[in-house]
Amino acid sequence: MVGPGHGHRDDRFRLRVVARVVAVANQKGGVAKTTTVHALGFALAELGRRVLLVDLDPQACLTYSVGIDPDTLGHSLHDVFVRKMKAADARRTLSAIEGIDILPSTIDLAGSEVHLLTRTGREHVLARALLPVMDDYDVVLIDCPPSLGVLTINGLTAAAEVLVPLQCEALSHRGVGQLLETIDDVRMFANADLQVRGVVATMYDERTRHSRAVLDDVKERYGLPVFDPPVRKSIRFAEAPLSGLCILQHAPNSPGAEAYRAIARQLDADPRAPR
Repeated sequence: MVGPGHGHRDDRFRLRVVARVVAVANQKGGVAKTTTVHALGFALAELGRRVLLVDLDPQACLTYSVGIDPDTLGHSLHDVFVRKMKAADARRTLSAIEGIDILPSTIDLAGSEVHLLTRTGREHVLARALLPVMDDYDVVLIDCPPSLGVLTINGLTAAAEVLVPLQCEALSHRGVGQLLETIDDVRMFANADLQVRGVVATMYDERTRHSRAVLDDVKERYGLPVFDPPVRKSIRFAEAPLSGLCILQHAPNSPGAEAYRAIARQLDADPRAPR
């Protein structure tokens, strides 16, 4: 499924392109952040983009979802943060589709938070670690943990854009205001150019007025654009990680897979994107 090394990457004759860096963030858990990163990464690779997935969550759900057992990993993003390893050496290549690598996570990443708090310029550590590999990719997707701690701050500081997955239920968007305040702080102190690209509506049930009302409230209250179509609720999303597969592999013709493909096309075609 996966392996180290980059034998398929020989970009000596490729024009220099700085990767587009997108953080996927929401401090509320269970809103499909990891599913969104995995699906969009796969969909962008289908479009021919070179993609790096960054698992910034100590729970390592993205790492597990792509078919890597975090408990057996010899090295991970934690080793990059504590200066034991370069990002180029910690990344792993996924064999499911050409063009996707991952910087995996393990539970050790929780210890990185304590380490980062002692470092000068701690909010810039991820951005600096990614800099040497940026020429290898068109897009970097960062799966932020469900918190507003130092790891998420690192993800937001490294990114040019933020996507906010939002579960279409009443309590799910209560923390969006908090996230936007944090993004404002990051703009002020670390990353003035950070943009909120928009909301990805997840677990959407088109049969209910409630789901539609939640989306309308987010648009009105926060003035955020919402990607269309929303991602419908489906058991297929729960099944896919058990096989180390993305929803686009597990159920390629499902409404959820098609929604993520449509969102990926919109991201890829966005003229405002920093490329």
